[in-house]
Amino acid sequence: MAFRTLLYRYFFFGWLFHDVNRGNLFERSAAWRHNQTQARWLPTYMRRWVVLGALLYVGGVFVEHTCSATVLSSFLYMPWVLCVSFTATTFVAWAGLKSLPGPAP
Repeated sequence: MAFRTLLYRYFFFGWLFHDVNRGNLFERSAAWRHNQTQARWLPTYMRRWVVLGALLYVGGVFVEHTCSATVLSSFLYMPWVLCVSFTATTFVAWAGLKSLPGPAP
């Protein structure tokens, strides 16, 4: 497998899940059950993004305070904000897959 594909799969989890809006009721229910079992991997992805976000934040603080380069530190703070929002979105998806009922007929 190519390195780019591995890197994508390491940080993004979309490839693990099936679309629950396609097919008849049985196919949608099977996709929902599949997604619920795959939801066990979402905390792993959240940990990866939290670690990446922490590294970006610490790097931004370091650059801002040691070099007094606020513009340069903003290039580290901006991806940190994206990490926080991605982690929050992943948490909501995980909570939804754990608590919501399956697709309605």
